[in-house]
Amino acid sequence: MLSPEIIAKIKKVHIKSGRQVNTLMAGQYRSVFRGSGIEFEEVREYTPGDEVKRIDWKVSARLGRPFVKRYREERELIVMLLIDLSASNRFGTTQATKRDTIAEAAAILAFNAIRNNDKVGAILFTDQVEHYIPPKKGSAHVWRVLREIFSFRPTGRGTDIGTAVGFLGRVCRKQSVSFLISDFIVPAMDDALRRRLRSGGRRHELIALMVSDPGEVVLPRGGLVALADLESGRQLTFDAADPRSRAAFARLQQDARRATKDQLASLKMDTVDLSTAGDAADALVRYFRIRERRKR
Repeated sequence: MLSPEIIAKIKKVHIKSGRQVNTLMAGQYRSVFRGSGIEFEEVREYTPGDEVKRIDWKVSARLGRPFVKRYREERELIVMLLIDLSASNRFGTTQATKRDTIAEAAAILAFNAIRNNDKVGAILFTDQVEHYIPPKKGSAHVWRVLREIFSFRPTGRGTDIGTAVGFLGRVCRKQSVSFLISDFIVPAMDDALRRRLRSGGRRHELIALMVSDPGEVVLPRGGLVALADLESGRQLTFDAADPRSRAAFARLQQDARRATKDQLASLKMDTVDLSTAGDAADALVRYFRIRERRKR
């Protein structure tokens, strides 16, 4: 049984995301993410302006006048959401935690998918794959994905993105558009992880949604501040009253994030910044517009 608090959260995100998809993103998702190919539909008579390469010479010769082949796009996509439920995503210094922001982004993407008759599935992971939701259609499916994000209790605490991407390759044989939604706080972007991402990117389009919170960069004002890593339990103490200590902490965090983004860019992966202090829908709208301009 879900607690009233979790049900209220799911309803809030469900309603808000559905509204945002209808207003902010009408048509954008469809124009940005197309099907995997085209398939033959019919033969019709040639009209001036038709491409010569579309002429069906056999039919034209048989009927004594030119005919062209007509194709239609294979519209249906599989959209996979790889959702990081590691302990670090319980953190939040605004009105939302990182997990709340992850849930909102996942709901927006899921709503976009089902409104365009695409299938959507999810892989919930920590330092292991915790739960798999096979791709399906239908608005009830969005509710299920949200319910699992908010209510699922993972056994792991750490983050292993490579394992999640490897699992995607095993369960999703068809090409998909896969959104990797994580704070990307990983022990290291090592060669093994890069190989796994590169391999996954050959079959699927991998898009990174990097979730952050302002409190990860800016120390609270005061004296000595003890910070604990929610995944490893390791603790560090900083002098938050010292401007140099505050600046060094911010620089350390920003450099680590920038290095991760550079690594993802080197793997030809798009990256979208999501913040608990911002709006996930606005960030995704900006990304859709950038992709649309890039296609032109």
